[in-house]
Amino acid sequence: MSDTEQPQLYLLTPPVLELSTFPDQLAAVLDANDIACLRLALSTYDEDTIARAADACRAVTHARDVAIVVADHAGIAERLGLDGVHLSSAKKSVRDARKALGADAIVGSYCAASRHDGLSAGEAGADYVAFGPITGIADEETATDDLFQWWSDVVEVPVVAEGGLTQDIVTRLAPVTDFFGIGEEIWNSDDPVAALATLTAALK
Repeated sequence: MSDTEQPQLYLLTPPVLELSTFPDQLAAVLDANDIACLRLALSTYDEDTIARAADACRAVTHARDVAIVVADHAGIAERLGLDGVHLSSAKKSVRDARKALGADAIVGSYCAASRHDGLSAGEAGADYVAFGPITGIADEETATDDLFQWWSDVVEVPVVAEGGLTQDIVTRLAPVTDFFGIGEEIWNSDDPVAALATLTAALK
């Protein structure tokens, strides 16, 4: 990443969506910010629930020319009219997802704090890799500033920093990451638009 480029914002939905209110919240955030992509990151495996959420979110994102991907469910991404898939574990096959969705789809891979997994995903054709969490619970391995610095220096595949972002972390990692993956940091707030503005103040 060049020193003159600012990281882009990549939103993650809450694990459970209230469809009577979330689309309006999402629209407000998208209208107030330049957002690169939305990840439908639901905790459920129920396809009907995922499909309803996908329909509601896709209507909001595509009206604003924002891409939308679904976590893990590559088999239904195309049917739901989504732009690709985010694989939540490096053990899930990037090559299989790419074969299923085609060359134009977005395929991303979460690689925790592993350089090896990130490199493997990139070599398999991932459009981006995500490292995190940046902050976590005790004894949980976190993705360090050094990891992002090394990736920025050595690898061309875009990288996402996600998981427990704070204002300080955004300021520190801005020169060495391509995207910030932002979810609960703003959706747990009463005012997601204001929360995002505060979190990303260093990028303005």
